[in-house]
Order: sequence, then C-alpha cells, then structure tokens
Amino acid sequence: MVYWELKIVKMYRIVFLLFSSLILISCSNKKEEAIALPYYNEPEFTPIFLTDKSEMESKIKHTIANFSFWDQDSILISQKSIEGKIHIANFIFTTCGSICPKMTTNLKIVNESLKFHSNIVLLSYSVTPWIDTPTVLKNYKAKNEISNPNWHFLTGSKNDIYSLARKSYFAEEDIGFSKDSTEFLHTEHFILVDKTKRIRGIYNGTLELEMQQMLDDIKTLEKETY
Repeated sequence: MVYWELKIVKMYRIVFLLFSSLILISCSNKKEEAIALPYYNEPEFTPIFLTDKSEMESKIKHTIANFSFWDQDSILISQKSIEGKIHIANFIFTTCGSICPKMTTNLKIVNESLKFHSNIVLLSYSVTPWIDTPTVLKNYKAKNEISNPNWHFLTGSKNDIYSLARKSYFAEEDIGFSKDSTEFLHTEHFILVDKTKRIRGIYNGTLELEMQQMLDDIKTLEKETY
C-alpha cells in the first residue's frame, strides 16, 4: 500500500466520523456509539466502517488464524497466549540490510509508548526462520536494546509463517495473497489487530510519521468494549 492510499483510508475515516457525529447528535436515544476504526476483510484492504457493534459478527468474517511459534526465549507463543489482547504484527529477518532495521527502529518508537501496556503485544515474525533460530532472535532483540517482554520475535515453520502472513495478515495485500512459500516474503507493513483477532489498521513501517497514527489507533482500540 503506497502512502497516498493510506491517506485515502484516513480521509474515509474522518468523513465517516463527521457523518456519525451528526447522526449521534440528531438521535439522542441512540445507544451504540459509532466505531471509529475500520475493519478489513479482504487483502485489498478496503475499509469497512460499522455504526453498530452488533454488525461485527455478521459483516466482518475475517480473523487471524490460530498459530503457534517459538519466540526468542524458546517459549511457545500461540493465539491462546494473546487471547483478548491487541497486537501488532510485522515480518522481518535478522540479516536484512534494507528495510528491516528501519522497521525495527520505528516499532521501537511504538514500543516505548506501550511498554507498560500489558494488553498490547508486538509480534515480529521471521521470514527466514531457517536462519533465525531462537538464539539468533534473542541476540537480535538484545542488540536492538529491546527489553519489553510483550515484544516477541517468532520463528518456526517457513510454510506456516508465510501462510499466516499472506492469508491471515494480508501482509503483501492482494499481490501476495496468491503466492506460496516458495516465493520470498518481504513487506514493510505493520498490521494492527484488535482483541477479537480482526484487522483494524495497516501502516508503512518504514515511515516514522505512521507510528503516531498507529499509537492513536491503539488508544482507540483500547477503549472499545465487546
């Protein structure tokens, strides 16, 4: 997703909020508040806005699939480990000399603001798991001076990681949706997932200015009730 496309999504969000505010003002007996952040059901990342949370189950079918991978401390991290929590996912590899260092640096900005939020989990999946063993990932985390216990660097089956990235997180959008594990996965995207395992945001991880937007969106998600 290029930068101008992200701006269009934000424009949709602003227009939607203004429209919803007018509805709420005119309907003082309305019990449900408008849901501020969109949902994403498809790899094209077309935003879906809801005005009533009761619509979620029927209209937002896509959720992140169950997973189970080893983190840098050789602890098995699964969907159950983060049940009911908001999480951010990205995809890196420790030998990357292009976008990965910048992505890690930018995610550290987010991490610094969230380090005392136990309900927020950061998941950095390795796209070269045959190289990035738990020991390698542990050294990478230490080298980058990351101490947050809720930031996990994950490794495991290449096929499982690539499938989860492309089919669940839409990591490479519609371009990657039809690819298989023989084609290398490389993406700058950060994916924001809510407490119900539904995708609520996509951000360019190489752009520092996108990090503040993600932090604002996380604050919004923290206030949502289900």
